[in-house]
Order: sequence, then structure tokens, then C-alpha cells
Amino acid sequence: MKNFLLLALLGLFLANNARAQSTSTQPNGFKITGRIQGLKDTTCVLAHYFGAGQYIPKDTARVDANGNLVFEGKNTLPEGLYIAVTPKSRYVELLMTDDQNFSFETDTANFIKHMKVTGSKENELFYSYQQELGNFYDEAKAIEVEKKIRNDATSSALATQKLNALQKKAQDYRDQFSKENNGTFAVKLIKASAEPDVPPAPKAANGRPDSVWVFNYFKSHFWDDYDFSDERFVRTPILQRKIDRYLKELTVQSADSLIKTADFMVSKAKAGKSKEVLSYVIWYTTSQYERPKVMGTDGLFVHMFETYYATGVMPVTDSSTIKNIGERVKTLKPLLVGKILPSPNVSDTLRRPIAFQNLKSDYTVVFFYDPHCGHCRESAPKIKKFVDTYKGKGVDLVAIAIDQSPDEWKKFIREFKLGNAINGYDFTSRTDYRHQYDVWTTPTVYVLDKNRKILARNLPVEQIEDFVLFHKRQQASKPAVAPANAKASVKK
Repeated sequence: MKNFLLLALLGLFLANNARAQSTSTQPNGFKITGRIQGLKDTTCVLAHYFGAGQYIPKDTARVDANGNLVFEGKNTLPEGLYIAVTPKSRYVELLMTDDQNFSFETDTANFIKHMKVTGSKENELFYSYQQELGNFYDEAKAIEVEKKIRNDATSSALATQKLNALQKKAQDYRDQFSKENNGTFAVKLIKASAEPDVPPAPKAANGRPDSVWVFNYFKSHFWDDYDFSDERFVRTPILQRKIDRYLKELTVQSADSLIKTADFMVSKAKAGKSKEVLSYVIWYTTSQYERPKVMGTDGLFVHMFETYYATGVMPVTDSSTIKNIGERVKTLKPLLVGKILPSPNVSDTLRRPIAFQNLKSDYTVVFFYDPHCGHCRESAPKIKKFVDTYKGKGVDLVAIAIDQSPDEWKKFIREFKLGNAINGYDFTSRTDYRHQYDVWTTPTVYVLDKNRKILARNLPVEQIEDFVLFHKRQQASKPAVAPANAKASVKK
């Protein structure tokens, strides 16, 4: 299910993106002539980035015996950061802007160091910057080697002084380069890739630099040097990496915090007025949180669909795919962490209805399984041990068979000695477990509190006990809250 929806979302984005590109191409064409020393008698692929780990091929070129190759086409290429992929997954990066008729020459020994570009100002800047930084890096390495050889106090202090001076020199170069070439795509890439410079922090109450202030400053200035109006960033790895950092590392992984962050990024993209950037921000953010790594954060997936897809903010022409994703959201919404689990319509082995509202334990674990499922059978001994250990200790386990006959269900209970569990079965066969409880694979586990509110969903069987114990400790550590109508006592 996960792969289907992610691929569907990706397909929608690429289809919209392709339409946008087809209207912007001009019949001027492109011609990129290259010569790569050390490469011969092979094929290179020219592709642009799509996010940080995907590439969209645009052309191929045959490399002759002397390393010569030509990429050529009748329509201009969508602008962005491209790679000419050589054998063994090595590649040459090229900026594609309005000057798409240029040449380059390099060597497999070191693509960057030996790169010479003619006819493209952007690529000349792009590589001159990297080459100069490479020189600084080589110089720093030489000082580090010298520091190891001569490790007396005087030599070490001198080496540190040299490194500090070199660092300042490199920073001065970056600043001057950006100033002299401001507005070029090369500078935009460089500035967007860099992290915010954080000034010295004020002192906290303990006399040390205030780390909270540092974090807040860093996050609030994270997007300062990123141009949301430039659609070329969609065809670089930078936008995806920045979204990942901002969303997954600089934001608390709770649905409420993530929704606030996602809406902020979308608002920035809207203000930039680039349809491609806006679509990418919405698509990529949505795609990461259908079945996220951090439990309880799939509320962001629901929010993104309802706020941006269902309302038309994210333009989509494939109504059938949107309908399928909408059905997925309809399934997820009542099953998010914090919601009350809808009571399953199941009965025990004597066909007596199991009333979830009458369960009084502090925790209820719901174990959906198929008696013939291999993973379920592997998990059954662990479930038995858990049930037997915590029976009568404030934890109930409801084991619900979603498939097979009543006889197979009862056989499973006897085989794995699950008599201490609350065993349920829908004798009416009316429950659609996939769409009502998101049971697309078995076993599927929910953990509920005493009010049947969902604390965890899709929890691995091996983690049930650890989760319950962790949650107990977490609850015990919370300060007691006095009832709202309690009167404060006053000593006279």
C-alpha cells in the first residue's frame, strides 16, 4: 500500500512537471561538447537531479577512443543541476541555464580539479569556486600533517594560527565571490547549500552560551539564502535536503509541530510564486509521512492531503489517483494516534459480543492476525508470554483473527495456548479490516490507554512490552494535576 501511494504521488508530480517543462522549452536546442581524459569507448547519460537521489535522463552520448562526447538536442533543456554519468557511477556536474551551447574538458583522475569550461559563465563560476576551495582544503591538509609531525607546543600553536588564518581567508573568498557574482545560479546554489552563520549566543542563567537561543536562531534563519521563486532548485538535490533537515531534524516529531512546519514551508513556496517549487514542497512533504518512521506523525499526511490536494492547491488532473489517496486518508484519519479506536464488532469463542467500552485496564493491546500467516505464527509465542506476564496487572490483550474460519481461529488459540487473551472473531464477516483498521499486513498491533485512545499503531510485536513500560514510566513522572474545581486550602 505504501509503495502504491508514494509512486502515485510521484507520478502525479512528474506528470505535472513534464507538462510545465513542455510549455517552456524553446526550439533553440542544446549542444554540450565534452572531452574526458581517461574515458573511452563507452556511453554517458545526461540527466538532471530530481531531489537528492533520483535522476531524470535527458540524453545519451557515445564516448570515442579519445574521450570525446557530444550531448545534443533540438529543444532547450529544463534548467537546473545536471550530471553526465560515466561508468562506475562517477559523474560530472553541469549547471544548465540559458547558455546551453558550451564545452568542457576534464580528467577522470579528478573531475573537479582538472575541469575547464568554455562558453558557459555559470559553469565557469561553478568550477572556479570549487577549485579554489579545493586549494584551501589541500593547504589545510598540509598544515594538519605538519601539526602531527611537529607536535610540540610551539609548533602546534603556530599550526593552529595558520589554520585560523586560512579559514578566514577562505571565508573572505566566499564572501567576495558571492558579492561579485550575486544573482547567478552558481552563487544561488552555493548560498542555498550553506547553513546559517550563528552569531555569538547570549549567556543563559548558568553563565554558559544559551543553546536554546542558538537553535531558535538557526531554525528561524534556515531559509534566509534560499530562493523559493527559482524553479531550477527542483532539479537539484538542495531543495529535498533542506526540507529533510528542516522537517525531520529541526522540528519536533509530533503531528502538531510537523503540520506547523509544513504549512510554513508551503507558505514560503506560495510567496515565491513558482508552481514547480510549490508542487515539489507539497508532494515531497506528503510522501514522507504516510507511513513515517516516527510513530504518530502520519497525521501530517492526512493534513497535507486535506489542505492541499483535496482543495486544489496542489494541481492534479488524475482524479482516480486522488480518489485512491483520499480513500487512504479516510481510513487513516480515525486511526491516528490520539483518536479513540472504533470498537471492533467481534465476539468470543462462545459467540458473546466483546464490549470494548467495558474494558477497564490501563492498557489494551489489540493484536490483529491471520491464523495461517507465517509472521503471526512466529509472533504467537511472544504474544502468549506477554499476555501471561501482564494478565491481572492492568494490561489486556485482545487477539482478533481477521481471516479463516472459526474452526481455524479456535485451533490457533489452542495451539499457542492463548487462553489468557481476550480472543475475538467477527462471525458476521462484515468487518472490512483493511479499510476500517488499516490492516494491510498481519500482524497489526494497536496499543490503547484506559479510555481506548490510540497510543501506538503498527507497533512491532517485539516492542509491545517496552512501549507499555516506557509509557507507564512517562505517566508516573508527570506531576499530579489538581481537579479544576478543587479549592486551595489556606492556612490561617
